Amino acid sequence: MKAWEIAGNLYRNARPVILQQEDQSWEALIGVSDFYDSLLSLDWASNVPGSGAPEKIMVASIQALENRGYTVSARGYELLQEGLDAHGRGDYVALHKISAELRHELANAEKDPDSPYWNYHYYNSFEEYAAAVRFPAPQPVDLTTEKFRDQIKAGWLCQMIGAAMGTMVEGYTSENLYKAFGEVYDYLREPNTFNDDITFEVAFLDAFKEKGYAITSKDIALSWAGLIPSGWSAEEIALRNIKNGVLPPQSALLNNPFNEWIGAQMKAAVCGMAAPGDPALAARLAWADGEVAHANNGILGEVFNAVMISLAFVSEDLRGIMRAAIEMIPADSEYRSVLDFAWECCEKYGDWHDALRDCCERYKKYNWIHAYPNVCCEIIALYYGGGDFTDTLHIVTMCGVDVDCNAGMIMPVLGIQKGTGIIPQKLLHPAFTELVTYMRAYRKITLEQLVEDTVDSIQKTNQTKGGQS
Repeated sequence: MKAWEIAGNLYRNARPVILQQEDQSWEALIGVSDFYDSLLSLDWASNVPGSGAPEKIMVASIQALENRGYTVSARGYELLQEGLDAHGRGDYVALHKISAELRHELANAEKDPDSPYWNYHYYNSFEEYAAAVRFPAPQPVDLTTEKFRDQIKAGWLCQMIGAAMGTMVEGYTSENLYKAFGEVYDYLREPNTFNDDITFEVAFLDAFKEKGYAITSKDIALSWAGLIPSGWSAEEIALRNIKNGVLPPQSALLNNPFNEWIGAQMKAAVCGMAAPGDPALAARLAWADGEVAHANNGILGEVFNAVMISLAFVSEDLRGIMRAAIEMIPADSEYRSVLDFAWECCEKYGDWHDALRDCCERYKKYNWIHAYPNVCCEIIALYYGGGDFTDTLHIVTMCGVDVDCNAGMIMPVLGIQKGTGIIPQKLLHPAFTELVTYMRAYRKITLEQLVEDTVDSIQKTNQTKGGQS
C-alpha cells in the first residue's frame, strides 16, 4: 500500500468527536519546551555527573574546530559571549536564537591554511589507512579455553574498575587532584558502574552478536539509534544525525566539531577483545565503530587502543605491545606525532610527572576531552607503571583529564595479559558484578552475562569464517 493510500484511509475513517476542556491542554507541549530548554542549557554550562567537573560545550565547540584547522569568525565569538550572557540570566528565548546562529557560524567556519593541522595527512577511510601501515600476521588464540574466557572477563572487569576510579576524578588537572586528594591509590567513594563509555561498547557488542565480522558502521549506528537515548559531544551530534537518517561516515562529519575528541578512543577495548591476536582485524572493527561519530585522528585513537588490546592476548611484553601499536598508526598522521612525542617524553625522564608536564604544555590548547592529552596519559601510565596494576592505575588516575576513559582502556591491557588474578583484591567490589546503564534493553547486565555474550559471539563468528576455534 502506498503512503497516500494509508493517509487517505486514516483520514476517511476518522470519526468526529468533541474534546472536553481538560483534553485540550497545552501541558504536553509545555513539557517539551522545558525539556529542550534543559537540553540547550547543558550545551552552555554543565557538570560531569560522576565528578562535578565543569564544562561549557559551546565554548569547546569553537576550541575543537580551531584544533582541527578552521577559523571561527569574529561574529562567532560575539555570539559565544552573547550566549554565555543569555544563559547566565536564564533568557532561553534569546539563547535558542543565539545557539542556532552560532551553530551556523561553526558549520560555515573557513579552513585556516596556516594551521599546522594541515601539515599532516588526513585519513578518510579504512582502506586508505590500511595501505599506509603494515600489520603483523595474526597469532592463533584458542577460543575454547578457560584462559580465554578469563581474559575476556578481565577485559570487562578492568574496564569497570578503571572507569569507576576515573569517574570520581575526571575533568581536573593533575595538580588540582594532588591538592584535593593527595596520592590516590583507592576509591574515594563507593564505586559503581555508571559510565557512558562502556555503554557504547555494549551497543557494539549487541550488533556484533548478530553480524560478527561482517559488521559495518551502519549496523553499529542503528544499534546506537535503538539502544542509546542520548550521548555527549561527538556521540550526541552523531546520534541526532543518525536519527535524522544521516548514516556513517556522514553522521560523524555533519556539523560535528568534536569528531577528533576522545569518544572513539574510549570505546576501543571491545573491538580488540573481538579480534584476539589479530591487530589488523581489531583495526578494521575499530574503524567501523569509530566512523559512526568520529573522523581521521579521532578514529586513529580507537585503532591504537584496539590494537593494544588485541595484542595483549598473545604478548606479555608491555612496551613491545605499545611500540607495535604505535607503529600501526601512520607516520604522516597528526595522531602519530602525539604518540611519538609522549613516548619521547617517557624515554627522556625518569619521573612520570616530568613527562606529563611536557605533554600538558604541548597540548594545552586542546580540551580535556580531546583524544591527544588523554592518549599521552595512557602512554605515560603504561610506560612508567611497568605492568604493575596498582602503579599503572595510580599514575593514570593522577594524570587527570578524562581519567575514566583512559583507565578504562589501559587497565584491560594488563588484565588480558595476566588474567583476573592480576587485579588486587582491594579493588574488587560487589558493584562490579553487574553493569548498570541508561540504555534501552540493557538497563542492567551482569558481568557474567557480558562475558558469555562476548565469548559466544567471538566463537560463533570465528566458526563461520573457519578461523580460530
